[in-house]
Amino acid sequence: MFGLTVFESVLERLKAEAREAAEENGDHDAHEDEGLGEIRGLTSGFAGLGTGATFMSGSQAAAAYLDLYEEPAPIPPEPQSPPTIEPPPAPPPHLLRTEPDHVAEDLALTGKESVDDLLARRRSFARDNHPDRAPEDLRINATLRMKIANMLIDETIRRINVEKSFGLR
Repeated sequence: MFGLTVFESVLERLKAEAREAAEENGDHDAHEDEGLGEIRGLTSGFAGLGTGATFMSGSQAAAAYLDLYEEPAPIPPEPQSPPTIEPPPAPPPHLLRTEPDHVAEDLALTGKESVDDLLARRRSFARDNHPDRAPEDLRINATLRMKIANMLIDETIRRINVEKSFGLR
């Protein structure tokens, strides 16, 4: 076993074990000419103890495997109904109101609000009317509504500050 590769030493050990097994069964003389104990390799990379013949070739193994493999029956396609085209959603009606009077009405400005109340109304109005949240075809209207609302709220805050400076509030 010295001077042999690991693979060669394993082959020698397997040959020796095969000879011992054959001697125990009393088949030593009958199978010596057939190459008992020889290692036969398969084309698919498998090796085993042979009795003078290979187990089967790789192509035979592949054919045997394919015989067992059954192609599943194709699934019939489900009948498809024609695609329904949904109409685009109706635009939010408040985005169509772009007059300053309409925006002031939507803000519900009375002139008696506090600055904090006006700032809260601006944030609330922006949530519903900001151009980034509006449908693309109504972004111009949303921008106009935001400009008008900001102008009205800023003017009301200026008026409140002037009234406070004169002591009227």
